[in-house]
Amino acid sequence: MDAAALGEMIAPLNAALNFTSFVCLALGFAFIRAGNREAHRKAMLGAVAASVLFLVFYVLRFSLTGTHRFAGEGLARTAYLAILASHSLLAVVVVPLVLRLLYLAFKERFTEHRRLARWTFPIWMYVSVTGIVVYLMLYQVYGYL
Repeated sequence: MDAAALGEMIAPLNAALNFTSFVCLALGFAFIRAGNREAHRKAMLGAVAASVLFLVFYVLRFSLTGTHRFAGEGLARTAYLAILASHSLLAVVVVPLVLRLLYLAFKERFTEHRRLARWTFPIWMYVSVTGIVVYLMLYQVYGYL
C-alpha cells in the first residue's frame, strides 16, 4: 500500500473520530445537565481522546498526501472555503480552551470550569460538526483535485 492509499483510508477514520467527539460532547452535556458528574467526566474524556486521535491521524494524513484542492465551483466552493476557514481557525482556538478545562476539572475548580465550558462547548461542537461537513464535501459530494 502506498502513501496516497493510506492517506485515503485515514480520511474517513478522521470523520468518524469527529463524529465520536460530537457524540461524546453531546452525551457529556446531557450528563452534566442531569447532575451525573461521573458520566460527564467519562464522556468528556472520550471527546478529548477522539480529538487527540483525530489530530494524530490528521497530521499523518497530511504528511502522506498533503492538501487537497476542492473540486466544486461557484457557491459550493465559497461555502466550502468558508466552512473550512472557520473550522480551521476555531480548531486552533479550542485546543488551549480544552486544555484549560481539563486543568480546572483536575484541580476541582468547577465554578471556573463551568464558566469556561459555556464558551468552549459550542466552539468544540462546531469544530466537530464542521469537520464532518468538510469531509463530506471534500471526499463524498464534490471530490478533490
